[in-house]
Amino acid sequence: MPETVLYAVDSGIATITFNRPDVLNAADAAMRAGLLGALECAADSAVRAVVLTGAGRAFCVGQDLRELVPLYAEPEADLSAVVAGFNRCATALAALAKPTVAVINGPAAGAGASFAFGCDFRLMADTASISLAFAGIALVPDSGASWLLPRLVGLPKALELLTFPRPIGASECLELGLVTAVHPAEQLPAAASAFAAQLAIGPTHAFALAKRALHQAQTSSYVDALALEAMLQVEAGKTQDHRNAVAAFLRKEKPVFEGR
Repeated sequence: MPETVLYAVDSGIATITFNRPDVLNAADAAMRAGLLGALECAADSAVRAVVLTGAGRAFCVGQDLRELVPLYAEPEADLSAVVAGFNRCATALAALAKPTVAVINGPAAGAGASFAFGCDFRLMADTASISLAFAGIALVPDSGASWLLPRLVGLPKALELLTFPRPIGASECLELGLVTAVHPAEQLPAAASAFAAQLAIGPTHAFALAKRALHQAQTSSYVDALALEAMLQVEAGKTQDHRNAVAAFLRKEKPVFEGR
């Protein structure tokens, strides 16, 4: 049986690939477990950036509904175990202290869209689409969508997209702020590689601290945000990357970052 999630590291970039192309990378228990394992591997200090993408024609279309059929054969069965599996993956993705990039090569729907939103950056093929498909099967947003989507597009638009689910094309995704950039489908792999490479040679420890500051500021007061900034700035000021960058600036040279 082929692996449902592929994991590879090259030049400090970990690429995690959903690998159920015959079902548009719909997620079953094995794929959720595979994603969680890959995200745990990506926490390795040798990894400087993480790419999340899909094999074949899709990114990930969310839960594999066929997995639910035998579950619902039991009168008292519920979705607790399935939801817990998705939440473990969403939590692990959010916890990665390094830049993450979703490369949306095809449809991203339901939890697949949530995983894309959970990445720091999203690059999208001009032929791809995003759909918040939960209401279409009488479910609510999961895998972090209720927290992530309003922060990307605002509460009213998030409610609209969730209440009236539809495929959102690449140009509209870019206009709404759902994605960072859109590329012609045939150019997406090269563009994504170049983008991830730029992240991987950057001050990745500083990136992680900045991400922490931004996320915590969403639910903190201004005074508390200032206090966290001060604490993180002191930590960043102690890194070798910062000291080397200052020295390089004074020599009028380009700094080389090592992520420490």
